[in-house]
Amino acid sequence: MADHEASKINHDNHLLLDQPLLRLPYELLRKNFRSAHFTVEKESTTLNKLLKETAKGSLDGKTSPEDVVKNLDTMIAKMRGMKRKLSMYANEETRLYKQLDARVAHLRELSDMHSVEDVKYEAWSRKRLDRLLVDYMLRHGYNTSAQALANEREMYDLVDVETFLTMSKIRESLENGSVTEALAWCNDNKKELRKLQSNLEFLLRCQQYIELLRINTPSKSVEAITHAKKYIAPFQEQYPDEVREMAALLAHRPTDKNLPPKYAAWYSPDRWTKLATSFVEAHNKLLGLPTFPLLHTALSSGLSALKTPACHGTQKTTSSSQPGHSQTSMTSTVCPICSIELNDLAKNVPYAHHSKSHLDNDLLLLPNGRVYGQAKLDEYAAKAGLAEGQVKDLVTGEVYSRTALKKVFA
Repeated sequence: MADHEASKINHDNHLLLDQPLLRLPYELLRKNFRSAHFTVEKESTTLNKLLKETAKGSLDGKTSPEDVVKNLDTMIAKMRGMKRKLSMYANEETRLYKQLDARVAHLRELSDMHSVEDVKYEAWSRKRLDRLLVDYMLRHGYNTSAQALANEREMYDLVDVETFLTMSKIRESLENGSVTEALAWCNDNKKELRKLQSNLEFLLRCQQYIELLRINTPSKSVEAITHAKKYIAPFQEQYPDEVREMAALLAHRPTDKNLPPKYAAWYSPDRWTKLATSFVEAHNKLLGLPTFPLLHTALSSGLSALKTPACHGTQKTTSSSQPGHSQTSMTSTVCPICSIELNDLAKNVPYAHHSKSHLDNDLLLLPNGRVYGQAKLDEYAAKAGLAEGQVKDLVTGEVYSRTALKKVFA
């Protein structure tokens, strides 16, 4: 009965990791609809205005037949342009619905399974692992490898390649010292960013201003002042301290000797990296994407089930092992928590919680406060080759005399 319960699939827990799988297409559909609606409203207003002016002028005799024909041609051209834009939005909507259908079908496969021993579960789990790997590679800029894996596994509709490729392009442009693409993205998502109270656009405008001051010529200084009046001053109520510092930068150029640290920080080349990070955070928050790769979330869950106090001792790792674990070679089994690759990731996860526990017989208390069963201490002392009457802590490796031990239970 216990084994059956352990192998039973908890569908709710599985779906916790897959929330972004459905949420992102939904957010993109909302964004696509808003863009299409804005296009229709904007173009319709222009067309109606032009049509009324043309009709009124024609009836009043103020508009010549040639001008009427010209206005009609203009309206037809605008309508064709609007049709092209709406066709693009329609194609994007079709792509997103296809993607959403594929993801729902993928999750429906899981709902039909009830045990991890089901032969279909292994294949499903493998596909999910591939999805997590693609997500990890896309977030870290390994776009070609991510696309190759998605195509090889035939799961392009299950991963967000297009979204992350766009994000990666803008992030790289910021790292290379250009704010053009990021500002265009901010303009496309202005209302949503305002609701999120994001300061990304303000930081980008400040960076434009800083780059003008960095050139340090009279013409660029005038251009910087004009830029500040147009793009930075409107943020005075939201970010008063930063706006004052921007104004003070006119008197503190990067070539100045003894430049105060707070002004030197604005001119630091590291600001481009910080801007790229700020953009990624705003992008993920806007689309409801997790801050960290889903692979890290999945690994953290598994690591928490294995983690013990022995995995993070006070001594440093010597190779692939930690205190409390035997020295390992390339062919021996390595504790995942103690491995160099996963040790840092496991530091912030809680220790394992086991619903079933047991106590050793004849418990003994060591001087350092740790408790072990007598049989384990005797076995470990024999393996370590200790002298008779000595024992060794299984975790820290400290050696004590048996006379220093105390029985926990009489």
